[in-house]
Amino acid sequence: MISYIKGILEDMSPGMVVVDNHGIGYQMMVPMRGESFPKIGQEIKIYTHMHVREDDVSLFGFLSKEEKEAFELLIGVNGIGPKVGLSVLSTLSVYELKMAVISEDVKTISKTPGLGPKGAKKLILELKDKLSFEELEEDGVGAEIFDTSADSSDSVMITIEGLVSLGYSKSEAAIAVNKVEDAKDLTPEELLKKALKNIMI
Repeated sequence: MISYIKGILEDMSPGMVVVDNHGIGYQMMVPMRGESFPKIGQEIKIYTHMHVREDDVSLFGFLSKEEKEAFELLIGVNGIGPKVGLSVLSTLSVYELKMAVISEDVKTISKTPGLGPKGAKKLILELKDKLSFEELEEDGVGAEIFDTSADSSDSVMITIEGLVSLGYSKSEAAIAVNKVEDAKDLTPEELLKKALKNIMI
């Protein structure tokens, strides 16, 4: 099993990279959120997942272990193959995926090409107990925003509900609020203004 490949980025096109490692070019399918990839000719380390079928052996590459682990959880969902798993990670970052799953945001996950609302609901159901939400809990706002026992008068909750009423999904609203420093100390009006600026960026 190949855990990762470290070498020179030899070629790159949407959804695919070739990494040269000691004269061998490894072609890998990658999420199309390629803004973090280095330039061609630079060194790169890619975490890999080898997918083996009767008629095909494919290599999938990811810039972080977290992204690779999320991919492996995605393809473990019945009915979701590697192409759809890659499509999910091309549409959403791991953080956005976790926020969408924990908030049961079918609308956001359904934006993934090849995955409709039914598939999104199934994905949420199966991943809710498998994904790690530790970093969300460590956030200034974190997973507590989805706690049904939370005080509904809390400015964070009011702001999220306000953004949802404006047409944003719950996870979009939560991510925008999470980006605001000292969100809990602001009034709903102040927090809403700052959160809206984050969405507009």
